[in-house]
Amino acid sequence: MSDRSFVSGFAALVGRPNVGKSTLLNEVLGYKLAIMSDKAQTTRNRIQGVYTSEEAQIIFLDTPGIHKPKHKLGDFMVQTAVQTFSEVDVVLFLADATEKFGPGEEYILSLLEKSKTPVFLVINKIDLVHPDDLLLKIDDYRKRFNFTEVVPVSALNGNNVDTLMTQIQSYMEEGPQFYPDDHITDQPERFIVAEFIREKVLHFTREEIPHSVAVYIDELTKREEGAVYIGATIHVERKSQKGIIIGKQGSMLKEIGKHAREDIEALFGTKVYIELFVRVTENWRNSQRHLNEYGYREE
Repeated sequence: MSDRSFVSGFAALVGRPNVGKSTLLNEVLGYKLAIMSDKAQTTRNRIQGVYTSEEAQIIFLDTPGIHKPKHKLGDFMVQTAVQTFSEVDVVLFLADATEKFGPGEEYILSLLEKSKTPVFLVINKIDLVHPDDLLLKIDDYRKRFNFTEVVPVSALNGNNVDTLMTQIQSYMEEGPQFYPDDHITDQPERFIVAEFIREKVLHFTREEIPHSVAVYIDELTKREEGAVYIGATIHVERKSQKGIIIGKQGSMLKEIGKHAREDIEALFGTKVYIELFVRVTENWRNSQRHLNEYGYREE
């Protein structure tokens, strides 16, 4: 241990969809916890990641991208993100260095104006812009909101992430270590496994399919020989979507299962057997019962 007292606290990652919140969380943890996709609204629930060092423990809440909701699932996602503002020690507002300031950013900052929590501006994807353009963007944001700190990063490449962590830590107060050193999340195994499967659906499918998909883990059994058996159902809203996910002679479903298994085996450190099913559950995104069943519960 260092001479400095141990500090601990909570930090929320907020921002528009697809600005790199999950990528940053994974980079900080050095571990794949949050799923990543180039499609908007990938994160649907608060994913808690725990960073622990000799000096600090910081619990990160990776929130869904804040957007104008179109259904009950969207309402849940936005409410989930907004709730975190008052529950944490620091809010990290992520902005995309390659995107212009727009109504989405304006809406989020208007919500943050009501919060007394320190707000960092974290401009992500700095590896994709010229330094002069980055400085202009920082100036523009500073005129719009009184940010406590401004830290440009590249979450994908890890650029300046150490600086960000040092800044976050400086805003944490002396406190206990909430979780053991090797603890990286409060999410149950079933949730993480379902997210890994959903990530592969997002990766391999196009158009309307990604947002119409939910994954439910029917069975997760650890067998005597150390292997893990997983049975999961992929829920879609229309019969045509079911056909796309299954693919010709089951080819798409096999591809999804193969790549999901690789991530899940890395998670468990053992052999994994996975069996996937596809079911049509019409309009599940507007059904509170189905939202609860698939893990999108209001707290």
